[in-house]
Amino acid sequence: MRISNMHHFTENHRFYVYREFALGVLELKMLTSIYQPMIGAYAISIYQTLAGQVPADRLGYSELEQQRKLFLALDLEPGERGRKIFIETTSKLEAVGLLQTTRRYFPAIDDYMYEYQLLAPLAPDEFFKNQHLVMLLRDKVGKYAVLALRESFQCQEPEELADPDAVAENISVPFYDLFQLNTSVIDFELEQALYETAPTRERSSGLDVTSKAFHYTEIITRFPRESANRPFVEALRYEPQQMIAINMTARKFSLTLQDTVRLLDEDGVFDEAGELQVDLLQYKANMNYRQGRKRDEERERHIVKAEAAAEAVRRSNSRESSQWEGIEEKTVEMSYYLEVPTLFIGQCDIHQYNALLRNEPYTQLLSRFFPKGTVPKTVADIFDKIDINYKLPDEVINVMIHHLHVYKESSWTKGYIDSVASNMLAKGVGTYEQAVEYIREQTLKRTGGRDSASAAGKDSRTSTAAPGGRRSYNNGRAGNAQQSQKPKISIITDIPTAPQLTQEQLEEMRRRAQKLDGKLKK
Repeated sequence: MRISNMHHFTENHRFYVYREFALGVLELKMLTSIYQPMIGAYAISIYQTLAGQVPADRLGYSELEQQRKLFLALDLEPGERGRKIFIETTSKLEAVGLLQTTRRYFPAIDDYMYEYQLLAPLAPDEFFKNQHLVMLLRDKVGKYAVLALRESFQCQEPEELADPDAVAENISVPFYDLFQLNTSVIDFELEQALYETAPTRERSSGLDVTSKAFHYTEIITRFPRESANRPFVEALRYEPQQMIAINMTARKFSLTLQDTVRLLDEDGVFDEAGELQVDLLQYKANMNYRQGRKRDEERERHIVKAEAAAEAVRRSNSRESSQWEGIEEKTVEMSYYLEVPTLFIGQCDIHQYNALLRNEPYTQLLSRFFPKGTVPKTVADIFDKIDINYKLPDEVINVMIHHLHVYKESSWTKGYIDSVASNMLAKGVGTYEQAVEYIREQTLKRTGGRDSASAAGKDSRTSTAAPGGRRSYNNGRAGNAQQSQKPKISIITDIPTAPQLTQEQLEEMRRRAQKLDGKLKK
């Protein structure tokens, strides 16, 4: 039971108990012999007290009473200490599947009411098939006691019945051999009356008890009367398995009640006999889920862009002297250095370039890799998605931009960029160091163990010195020490011409690089 405010759970609040089973001798033995060692005798006493609120020869709901009645029956002092003991004990009942607690809020009286729904103890064969309950019982009483308890619920088979030569024949009489029913007339009024006046309430059998399922009444009240599928939807109240399939689909693809009703109104969802086409329903629900997710991502990007534009206007009005003021610069260890691409040779050294990768926003770094700083719209959009929807840090995106520029066999295509970002997300890359390790692993996979210093940097842990100052990577395979390596072929063939910069722009770039490198004081 999750209670965040103790004033919402007091002995003055009303409660009722719902029970749709009876406690027999076997159930009582399961409670005392199996469940009691796991959760304690006090929890079982609360369970039996709640069960006694409904008459033993009936099922359904108890009368509305104040929780003070429970506190007095359980010898709990009315106060915060008694409430905490009751909450902790009932939580154990909920954890082992004997109780479900629901809190209902009534705006008319501005108060809460609590429902305690009791669940029947598992049968012995079902309990010992439940792995986590058996493991909990083993931790409490030991494995030998578990085996002894299991045997105590079983009556052994007589030895004569174990004869393999014995032949069994089913001689039971079927129902229709003795009784004949008038099936020519179907009394729909009787069926509806029995359904509506049933002592047990409608339950989402087969679904996770923690999820909210859509009931037939919620669907039919919102379904259009003039729809061709109306008769099939009305028949769902007699088809619990189809309702389960609908709710499982709705939960799998995060459908709202309105979306579920709209999909059930689609052509082809029901066949001519009124059977639900589950595969078609899931296909349409999947399409709805993907379209909704795409709209949500676009909406999120537009909101973030609008907020960024407003922030830029605010900074412009306040006349900030530099975009780097107030930002703590992060240093890069030598083992995680990346070599300067050909495009930036002569503009900055390796220290300044790695400082830019670690500290500069990805939007500014991305513009440096394109002539005149003009980034194509498709590239800008996919990086917006990576930044806003995937929530990768700027330093990780900068390393990915470096990787795409150095090894861009697939060019700057949307699919290739998205695949790299998705792979980094799946591997849990979230820091600059992890991103560098990732691209070095990818470089080793691409080159098959050949020299990849242009992207892997100078990591001495994964490289060994070779004659001529070159580095060669060990591919980790036995017996390949004397295998001749393929000649190194340059990958970059379309090196763009560096744009002509003015003297003022060069001085500004040098000043920022020196500031990042720590050589320039503020």
